[in-house]
Amino acid sequence: MGLNADWMQRDLNVLWHPCTQMKDHETLPLIPIKRGEGVWLEDFEGKRYLDAVSSWWVNVFGHGNPRINQRIRDQLDQLEHVMLAGFTHPPVIELSERLVQITPPGLDRVFYADNGSSGIEVALKMSHHYWLNQDQPQKKRFITLTNSYHGETVAAMSVGDVALFTATYKALLLDTIKVPSPDCYLRPEGMSWEEHSRTMFAAMEQTLAEHAHEVAAVIVEPLIQGAGGMRMYHPVYLTLLREACNRHGVHLIHDEIAVGFGRTGTMFACEQAGITPDFLVLSKALTGGYLPMAAVLTTNEVYQAFYDDYATLRAFLHSHSYTGNPLACAAALATLDIFEQDNVIENNKALAARMASATAHLADHPHVAEVRQTGMALAIEMVQDKPSKTPYAWQERRGLAVYQHALTRGALLRPLGSVVYFLPPYVITPEQIDFLAEVASEGIDLATRSAVSVSVSADLYPNHRDPG
Repeated sequence: MGLNADWMQRDLNVLWHPCTQMKDHETLPLIPIKRGEGVWLEDFEGKRYLDAVSSWWVNVFGHGNPRINQRIRDQLDQLEHVMLAGFTHPPVIELSERLVQITPPGLDRVFYADNGSSGIEVALKMSHHYWLNQDQPQKKRFITLTNSYHGETVAAMSVGDVALFTATYKALLLDTIKVPSPDCYLRPEGMSWEEHSRTMFAAMEQTLAEHAHEVAAVIVEPLIQGAGGMRMYHPVYLTLLREACNRHGVHLIHDEIAVGFGRTGTMFACEQAGITPDFLVLSKALTGGYLPMAAVLTTNEVYQAFYDDYATLRAFLHSHSYTGNPLACAAALATLDIFEQDNVIENNKALAARMASATAHLADHPHVAEVRQTGMALAIEMVQDKPSKTPYAWQERRGLAVYQHALTRGALLRPLGSVVYFLPPYVITPEQIDFLAEVASEGIDLATRSAVSVSVSADLYPNHRDPG
């Protein structure tokens, strides 16, 4: 038994993996990873895989980044953790100051949580509690977009709308109001992204007019609906939404867990709409993909609604044991240093252009309905019938065939259903982008054959070309 197989069997004896039907691993081998460097992950037999999805969208400056490593080592010698109730420490103060500085104006207070879903819970609770403190207890519902995803804890699921993740738990969920998404994949032929997004806003305007009296906040994933299939829309929708929320007296929550920190082409997606949300939720790339942490930024107006004598019981008593962990703060500070010192946002423009050109030919593929892109996120939607955009049956698992092929070629591509996407670390090279496009093209050709088998070959890991 090889080293990979040994580690895989030990894993299967004891682990239950996330977002996985474990029975799949009777035929689909796990990939035990020994080390990571840059865009590469390496298994125990020396085979390497280009991490095209940034290890679930978190790793922006590569695995084993020496600058982040060093900052964490330095912090480890000083302080690994202290509770943030009644105590504080320099890394969390410095990080908070810098987040306030780089986010849109008006976001002047930072509250920390342990991960993205927890950050969403903080924002939802804080908005609800704000209205209680304002003597408006009736404002307790939330408006969300169809096809949205905000995490897997109960309140976060409640404001999501991807049935795969929410349907099973319907009995546990909050009663939310869903408005049709401005998703531009669904726009009529010949209509621009901007025009479609403006048109779709009419449903949100009507919903706010009817329900604002009972609504605490609207929550959206700005510009890209990630787990919903990397569906995208125009920033004008966010501009219109900010104005409408102001007019109707409703909070606006931006979930930038996946799209923050340069992914959409600007540091934060809300910048492209020229707006400031009432709550900005950040996680994933915040620590460069090193440690779990979320930050919820909000306004002094919200903060002041909780600031009072203890006996009034207006305080926000939400807490996590590892809130503001110094090691995670150190990773985040190193990540912000790299953004500041390396001209990352500007350099990403060239990489985004290369992603576009390398995949442009797929727009003509008979089973690709659309190749869409926002900044450093690119998605390729496979369909059964191109003119009608008829999707493949989900049971066919066409995306799994792309995933399996990519592994044989030395790439980690983990499609969302029938959507193949690139969300790579920003340290990827143009040549590596070309390699991913080549692998994706091959995988899509295989996956869209009239009959496709998703059974795993006996040797999933033959030699593959390594573009360095």
